[in-house]
Amino acid sequence: EPDAEALGALSSSGDAGETVVVGQRHRSAACGCGQLDDSLGSLRAVGARRVHVQVDHGAERNGRRFRGDLSRNWRDLFRSDNRPSASWSPKLLGDQEVAPMGTMAVRTEGLSKRYGSVLALDGLDLEVAEGEVVGYLGPNGAGKTTTIRLLLGLIRPTAGRAEIFGLDCQRQVVEAHRHLAYVAGEASLWPSLTGAETLHLLGRVQGRVDDIYRGELIERFDLDPSKKVRAYSKGNRQKLILVAALMTRPELLVLDEPTSGLDPLMEQAFRHCVHEARERGQTIFLSSHILSEVEALCDRIGILREGQLVEMGTLEEMRHLSALTVEATFDGPAPDLSRVPGVSSIEVAGHLVRCQVRGPIEPLLRVFIASGVQELLSREPSLEELFLAQYGASGEPEDTSANAS
Repeated sequence: EPDAEALGALSSSGDAGETVVVGQRHRSAACGCGQLDDSLGSLRAVGARRVHVQVDHGAERNGRRFRGDLSRNWRDLFRSDNRPSASWSPKLLGDQEVAPMGTMAVRTEGLSKRYGSVLALDGLDLEVAEGEVVGYLGPNGAGKTTTIRLLLGLIRPTAGRAEIFGLDCQRQVVEAHRHLAYVAGEASLWPSLTGAETLHLLGRVQGRVDDIYRGELIERFDLDPSKKVRAYSKGNRQKLILVAALMTRPELLVLDEPTSGLDPLMEQAFRHCVHEARERGQTIFLSSHILSEVEALCDRIGILREGQLVEMGTLEEMRHLSALTVEATFDGPAPDLSRVPGVSSIEVAGHLVRCQVRGPIEPLLRVFIASGVQELLSREPSLEELFLAQYGASGEPEDTSANAS
């Protein structure tokens, strides 16, 4: 196998075609421009127009290592007498494993964090699939921000582990960060820099920027990049970090209260960006207090309560958390529903009755039919009602520790 120096910048004008075997996750060929670039940023052949990519699905399923799979191709590819123009990163000379097929974008196992006597996060088991938009709900102090800080490697867990695309969030934090962009609810930026300078700096940190899309985002969010950050309002600072995150087209967007400070028009612009990212196959982990936003954007929703994930599923799967609202109009007086199983919150106004029902609705329908119902309306619970079913109207219980936010 070639050493690290041999895998540096190489150039040749050989005409023969070559084949490189890679795993499915590490294949991202830019058609027409002759580039082979994997999502980890560790396998790259730039300008190698005659390098053919052979996807080894078996390596994905079995988790084989690149060392064994690529050794033969390396020898052929880097022959001094006949090789394409290429440059390679030497990181794959180590024992890096091929990520298994279907690797989760986010995975936590028994993830816990304790601040003294306060248990901020308690045994979190969470999986977010690639390309999925997941909402993460809970009142202040439930552990949402603690979860995000653990995923970003900003704090160490008391127990358990977390992974980003199969990379350990503690031991491989730099590699994990290459896959993601993070938007905080409160951004600490450089006051003396302009918006354009801030975007340039953050783009250099990430290492990749879609310049055309950046221009579209600046226009969409109505952001003036010529102003200094100190002159921005809170809403404009939020726009700036949203543009900085979205312009890099990351595989994973970690968003913690991303629309904090935005007006309704900019919230709509943000939703449009999320839909675009979803169509591109990007994964989004969204923590928000705006329940209508989560309801409109997310494939699945998790509800955190006192550091524990108490519910996780699609909105349809979570309908059981709250009652069905029913409204009926009758020819004569409204019937007595107090003895109907599962019926509560009964309101009567002349010939009109409103109530909520949990469980089977058939007993209620029998009473309605026998009483001459003329009009019947029913409505499934909204996400807000589902959330309140877990916490009550006051939003309790909440973790009172600031550290557990």
